Amino acid sequence: MTSKPTPTEAGHVPGGPGEPGGGLQAGLKNRHLTMIAIGGVIGAGLFVGSSAGIATAGPGILLSYALVGTLVVLVMRMLGEMSAANPTSGSFSAHADRALGRWAGFSIGWLYWFFWVVVLAVEATAGAKILEGWIPAVPQWGWALIVMIVLTATNLVSVGSYGEFEFWFAGIKVVAIGAFIVVGALAVFGVLPGVHSDKAGLDNLTGHSGFLPHGPGAILTGVLLVVFSFMGSEIATLAAGESEDPRRAVTKSTNSIIWRIAVFYLGSILVVVSLLPWDDASIAEKGSYVAALDSLGIAHAGQIMNFIVLTSVLSCLNSGLYTASRMAFSLGVRGDAPRAFARTTGRGVPMTAIVVSVLFGFLAVFFNYKYPDSVFLFLVNSSGAVALFVWLVICFSQLRMRKIIQREAPEKLIVKMWLYPYLTWATAALIVFVLGYMLTDTEHDGRETVLLSLLVAAVVLVIAVVRQKMGSRTAGAGRDPETERAEVGV
Repeated sequence: MTSKPTPTEAGHVPGGPGEPGGGLQAGLKNRHLTMIAIGGVIGAGLFVGSSAGIATAGPGILLSYALVGTLVVLVMRMLGEMSAANPTSGSFSAHADRALGRWAGFSIGWLYWFFWVVVLAVEATAGAKILEGWIPAVPQWGWALIVMIVLTATNLVSVGSYGEFEFWFAGIKVVAIGAFIVVGALAVFGVLPGVHSDKAGLDNLTGHSGFLPHGPGAILTGVLLVVFSFMGSEIATLAAGESEDPRRAVTKSTNSIIWRIAVFYLGSILVVVSLLPWDDASIAEKGSYVAALDSLGIAHAGQIMNFIVLTSVLSCLNSGLYTASRMAFSLGVRGDAPRAFARTTGRGVPMTAIVVSVLFGFLAVFFNYKYPDSVFLFLVNSSGAVALFVWLVICFSQLRMRKIIQREAPEKLIVKMWLYPYLTWATAALIVFVLGYMLTDTEHDGRETVLLSLLVAAVVLVIAVVRQKMGSRTAGAGRDPETERAEVGV
């Protein structure tokens, strides 16, 4: 039986519970964590980004999703090992701080925060476009503002309100994809009552120039197009620090990620490419999921999918704000951000961290409307490869952290990475290979994304190294050693 962790173990800042500055609180219930873990792997990118992948790789896109899915499972296993042993609001950033050095925790923490505040703008704009189509009386920028304000308010109330919103958002996504898979599978096998599709059938997987119509190389190109839709799998490990039993939550989410990816990604994409030939013009015109529903003659398929996409967008925005603020909070606790970021309200909410994160999100929204092809494009591309950077840091952190845990507290190794250290090294090598392959991709902006992301990462890394050498760990001097120990997982 897993013992219930103390607040310090859960990554809270020491202080009186319920008092301002008392740290994060265990406001997430088990059902919240379950849906956060499930919903974290279902991003809006799955619905809106799969069309390009199908057009590029044909039915072989299934291998692209399987390859990236395997990579995510391995990385999350490593993160699960470290987070189950030491649950903390900083997750992989705090682990990198301890395992690789303060420069690593600082760099990857700020890069991750930067990624999510840009995502806030992307998702707010995407949601605003759908809402404007339904109610054109409100301009698109107005809807973006409304969406951001509403979700900011829910995050400011309490972590429980975030969990409740995410529970329902994720629930809608899960039910929608589950229904899509069941209905689609019945149609593929010709047993869906009242529906006859002359295009559906498993022969779509091998017909129309074969399973790999553009050759095996298209699998890797497909990887570049789908890899970023998996970002968000790690959110459960950050949120676990605010649950009643962090170790149990991390263990459960880590052990279930295989079936979550298999069902929601591989299962739904298999249905799409079985319902329609991969080169059907409607996939590019309407989107893969809308086109698949339309092929069955389901009324209002486009609006149904718009509602599901909107739910996914709001879920991603909600979780993005939560994740960015908790990373900022952790950086503040460790002295890598202004100390105000580590202050919490009586409800355990890091108000300053949330407000600063959303302000940068609003700024990015402004750039999206004012300078979409220059400033905002730079922001999107320069944060695009952060997911791969995060995964690579997790690999190297786990290699060092396993030895630290074995030496100091071997009983905390509840979750273990398979075939350590060989599979960890193989995963890191695969991530480096994907980054290298992206540098050869000029058709889908892969090279530009990697180069700009490396530029931003280099700037942050230089700042981190200079700070460490100068010994100017902002606001870190004189703080309680137990706080630092809690955040870096000692």
